[in-house]
Amino acid sequence: MNKVEKLPFWKQGMFALGQMGWSLASYSVANLIAYFYLPPEGQGQSLFPAFIYQGYIFGSLTIIGLINAFSRIFDAVTDPIVAGLSDRSRFRLGRRRTFLIISFVPFVITSILVFVPIVPYQSPINVVWLTVMILLYYWFFTLFCTPYNAWLSELGHTPEERLNLATWISITWALGFALGNTVYLVQGIFEKSGFSSLHSFQLALVIYGVIALILMALPIITIDENRYCERHVSTEGSFEAVVSAFKNKNFFYFTLSDFAYWVALTFIQSGIVYYTTVLLGLEKAHATTFMTVMFVLSFVFYVPINLIAKAIGKKLMLSIAFVLFSLVFVLVFWLGKFPLSPFWQGIMLVVLASLPIAIFGILPNAIVADIADADGKQKGNYKAAVFFGARTFMMKMGIAFTNLMFPSIINLGRSTENDVGVRLTGVVAFVFCLLGLVFFLLYKEKEILAIISSPQKPTEQER
Repeated sequence: MNKVEKLPFWKQGMFALGQMGWSLASYSVANLIAYFYLPPEGQGQSLFPAFIYQGYIFGSLTIIGLINAFSRIFDAVTDPIVAGLSDRSRFRLGRRRTFLIISFVPFVITSILVFVPIVPYQSPINVVWLTVMILLYYWFFTLFCTPYNAWLSELGHTPEERLNLATWISITWALGFALGNTVYLVQGIFEKSGFSSLHSFQLALVIYGVIALILMALPIITIDENRYCERHVSTEGSFEAVVSAFKNKNFFYFTLSDFAYWVALTFIQSGIVYYTTVLLGLEKAHATTFMTVMFVLSFVFYVPINLIAKAIGKKLMLSIAFVLFSLVFVLVFWLGKFPLSPFWQGIMLVVLASLPIAIFGILPNAIVADIADADGKQKGNYKAAVFFGARTFMMKMGIAFTNLMFPSIINLGRSTENDVGVRLTGVVAFVFCLLGLVFFLLYKEKEILAIISSPQKPTEQER
């Protein structure tokens, strides 16, 4: 192995800003698909034109739900493929950095084109266009994010360094998400300037895309992978490596819990504008206010979470987060029925959500990095990207499940006169939070830390 340097503090910041960039670039596709193609209704009118058929097909499914779910499955399947390619690559600029260079520009461009239908009315052509654009988006998303996440395990050389990096990227991910959530506010500004709702929304996405592009370029430009990462090359094929990763019981139980968490999180991310406009009867711009408050509060918790996790362990902290997050969805079900003004009910919701969101934002990446490091030390074959790719496979399957079910549930009632569909999203998310807690309790943190602290086995190349 080459002698590696510790990543300087300012370059840790550059690495973290890359996370802010891809968080902002991915916000629209992750959270605004239903808003754009199945918009909230007010006074009998939809916010945007109907570009695709919005009713049910096959009994209880929707076109947008099927496209979203199919694309997420595609996204999940490509994760371990890209992870294996990255782990086995020998590019001169680095097995992670090269993939980032190839993908960051088309990643941003396709994230915008998903919301630019080529026919200005309901048409099957828009269905085809959307399907192609969203598949291309997820391909470039994977090419960037899977190697980027694997960098965390390699730029951080100890559990403490990895936890610190995980804290940094949690902060910047939240900044990207919070900035993306202001799309409703920016859309409103353009509307007041005379632009249509459609063009106002699209202009906001273009502005955010340019910002994301600049941020994603920063770690590519400033971090020399050959100076700060050990030069490991995996000897396993993609499929073989993924199977081997899931045979690690601690990793398997963790990914099951992560699947459940992402189902619940995607419900609240997709549902926030419905909770604001339908359950609370407020203007859509308040959704930006609520999400901003939640992420500002989350920032307050980031440093304490880092310190407390080092003292009591990541497992206990994440278990507490599952319990708190489940209570958030109990509150969602009863929104609009408390003896408080609608605005303060929304504030109550985001205050309760802020702590578990902060914990989930930091600890999972650090846990996966620890598992990958422990597995490499135990077996002598380092494949960090495969562990992160397998984790994101399960994560995206959870998101795909939600994207399939959310439109169907919402369509049961998404108006102030009939809000049953919106309230049921809270029930479903609550159940998945409890399932996530059960699976996570099977993860053995002490076993992983014991392996990390033990003497390192030689790698395949060294043998």
